[in-house]
Parts: sequence; C-alpha cells; structure tokens
Amino acid sequence: MKRTTIVAKNAPAAVGPYSHAVQVGDTVYTSGQLGLDPATGKMAEGVEAQATQAIKNLKAILETAGLSLANVVKTTVFLTDIADFAKINKIYADYFTGETPARSCFQVAALPMGGAFEIEAIAVKAE
Repeated sequence: MKRTTIVAKNAPAAVGPYSHAVQVGDTVYTSGQLGLDPATGKMAEGVEAQATQAIKNLKAILETAGLSLANVVKTTVFLTDIADFAKINKIYADYFTGETPARSCFQVAALPMGGAFEIEAIAVKAE
C-alpha cells in the first residue's frame, strides 16, 4: 500500500522528528496534538484551552488529508491530571458529535512542552 506523509500548514510544526500524520490506504494515523497555537508556537493556558486548541490542530491535520472529525474512528487522550476528565469531556463533546469515535484516556506523568492535554486519532476515508 502507498504511504503518504501529511503536513498541515494550519497546525503547529512538529516538536520532534515525526509527521503530523501518515496515510496508508484509506486510513490516516495522526501524531499526538498538544494545545499549541500554530501562529505563535506557544502553549494555551489551562487544560480546557489546551484541549480546545489541540482538537483544532487535529481538525486542521485531518482537513489537509481531505477528512474531518466525522471520519475519526478512534482517539487516544492523554492527561497529566485525570481529575480534568470531566472538563475535557465537555470540550470533546462539542467537537465529536453524532456517531462518536472509540476513545481511550490515560493519565500520564508528563507531556511535551509542559502540556496538560494531548490527543491522537485514527481516521478512515468513508466511501
């Protein structure tokens, strides 16, 4: 199968040696997205602002691949404090509506750049 690297101009530049996303066949695998403002490269303040920005970044990457959040079949969310679970659920529900994707959510010891929220996704081109 053909492998295509996805680089989104409307998402923050990668902070390491990785791609925004990789497409193999009809499936797009995104890298984890933090709450970084793509214009400034700075982290949004607070977990809610970071979650909102990270999902917007994810959306920009998917749009570059010709997809939308509706194409997402699985997400993984990483939090530095699982006590923020209810806060991010409200924001997540604003962006993932209708048939929501499967999701895993984990508390982690730390995230890059001092982030409090990170999200990655798998999306499939629907026929």
